[in-house]
Amino acid sequence: MKQMKWLKVSLLMLMAAMLIVTAACGSKGNNKGTGVEEPATAQGNKADEGNAVQAGTVYPLKLTDATGTEVTFEQAPARIVTLVPSETELVYAIGGGEAIVGVDDYSNYPEDAATKTKIGGMEANIEAIVGLKPDLVLASSTMNAPVIAKLRDLKLNVYASDPKTYDAVIEKVRQIGVIMNQSEKAEEVAKHMQDVRTEVTEAVKDAPKPKVYLEFSPGYTVGKGEFLDELLTIAGGTNVADQPSWYQIDPEQVIKSNPDVIIYATMTVKEGEANPILTEIEKRPGWDTINARKNNQMFEVAQDPLVRVGPRLADGLLEVAKKLHPDLVK
Repeated sequence: MKQMKWLKVSLLMLMAAMLIVTAACGSKGNNKGTGVEEPATAQGNKADEGNAVQAGTVYPLKLTDATGTEVTFEQAPARIVTLVPSETELVYAIGGGEAIVGVDDYSNYPEDAATKTKIGGMEANIEAIVGLKPDLVLASSTMNAPVIAKLRDLKLNVYASDPKTYDAVIEKVRQIGVIMNQSEKAEEVAKHMQDVRTEVTEAVKDAPKPKVYLEFSPGYTVGKGEFLDELLTIAGGTNVADQPSWYQIDPEQVIKSNPDVIIYATMTVKEGEANPILTEIEKRPGWDTINARKNNQMFEVAQDPLVRVGPRLADGLLEVAKKLHPDLVK
């Protein structure tokens, strides 16, 4: 149940931090308010993307992160601490795993992440992070906001991100690739993510769009303005969530929306225990009248690829698309 607790804590911090970050980023000039920052190239400017793959990064490199803070890189980071699992996965995916010296308690992929020093969960151990002497800390600007402030007070180099769309995750992959002088590998990862999106989009473009209810943690769903809402749309569905951002559901409202499909995330449970999300769904009064339940259209999907804004978000997209359109997406 440890992961469920983390998700709930993350959600509360996310909601509080989102108000701060939205205000902070409002004047950053990032693609006219979309929240997607155009990635720097390997030359350290926003020029031809092809050069970023062909040439190594030129340092010093200055970039502005999702908090509006300018971060300077004198050379490729050699000692990295990651504060969220998505950043751990990203660094490994672009070939930088050896540079990671510390990870958060929930970083479980790839397997080698288990060999790294643990620096805590949402309440990161600041002393432990400082002791690892990182030249770069990768963080979520929403979930790690208090920790970021403390680390910056200690003059540590923190680069924070907060992608809100699938494309923004792809651009983050490229950006970290530039920072780490791993642009070529990062572009391979970005291309794979793009290819998966294209595959899914083409497969479902003419298909009916079922109404979908997504529950990623017991009693919580996600609406407009977040990557999971967009992911449902790309996968060929229509999200029934009627509120923006992440929020606790009104069970009666879900009944009224009458989704055709219910998707829920896997949860870490003891052997023999049922998924607590499914347990909650099955005991809610009136939910047996929902089409998804009546027609046995309730599907469990792997949680980590679905909720982490890293390279495996492509896996999450593909799995959801297969559940919504099994005859079209293989």
